[in-house]
Amino acid sequence: MKIEIERTKKGYPALWECGGGCRNTGEATIIASPSGGPKKPVYIRNRGPLANAHHALIILEVGDYIIEANHHREDFEIAIYRVLNFEEETAVVEQVNCFSMGEWDKEPPANLEQAVHTAMFKATCYHCREPHYIIE
Repeated sequence: MKIEIERTKKGYPALWECGGGCRNTGEATIIASPSGGPKKPVYIRNRGPLANAHHALIILEVGDYIIEANHHREDFEIAIYRVLNFEEETAVVEQVNCFSMGEWDKEPPANLEQAVHTAMFKATCYHCREPHYIIE
């Protein structure tokens, strides 16, 4: 599977931590290191329309995890992807885990528990205006 990415001015592959919640729906994208921890962003947006938008630009590396969460009335669908490679403006990823209809397809790695909870929190954070899973 492929995910569209950004390139920094120096050409590094990067992806935005983004998202937030509305009244009954929401979505979020979180980036975690291979060990499951947060990463240091290269840029944090502080101006312009921030609600449920792009908040922190994070450089991607092979082995990083991308966690995408969305919900309708807190009925979550969560996908965890691992970055395998990069091709021009896309990241080649494999889906590691999937959560839907109240259960995981298989238990996610324990080191990603905090990142998954943060993605769920960000997806329910009403009109979210800041990054949630970064090293400050």
